[in-house]
Amino acid sequence: MEQRITLVTLGVRDLARSTAFFERLGWRRSVKGAPGVAFFQCGGIAISLYPVEALAADAGVPPGVPGSGSFALAHNTRTRGEVDAVLAEARSAGAEIVKPAADAFWGGYSGYFRDLDGYLWEVAWNPGFPLDESGAVSLPG
Repeated sequence: MEQRITLVTLGVRDLARSTAFFERLGWRRSVKGAPGVAFFQCGGIAISLYPVEALAADAGVPPGVPGSGSFALAHNTRTRGEVDAVLAEARSAGAEIVKPAADAFWGGYSGYFRDLDGYLWEVAWNPGFPLDESGAVSLPG
């Protein structure tokens, strides 16, 4: 298996509501003709929103509980100040700030919000993980 993730699918309770939340964050929906699912291009990967019951049925498992702390998505920023701006934007779009931004033990600055379906999102500025023009992270060797 090649070392790559191409698509992250989030099971959502209300597809229209969750889609509107991400659009309020300024995200642009792709593949608008696909019924029952919403796709967003995020650099080299895509995020899809899919009804949680349908996702669980497709995988043959019971629906899980998002936001349990065992999984978080991350949005890295180019500057420290951008972390506060993104958290404020998330709050105004309806997110719950679960950890205000603060200096991190690893040398950066980060905070967390919970989206409308309970998924945790870290918003972080990490001086050791620079972003290129397209927003792709460059991990040190």
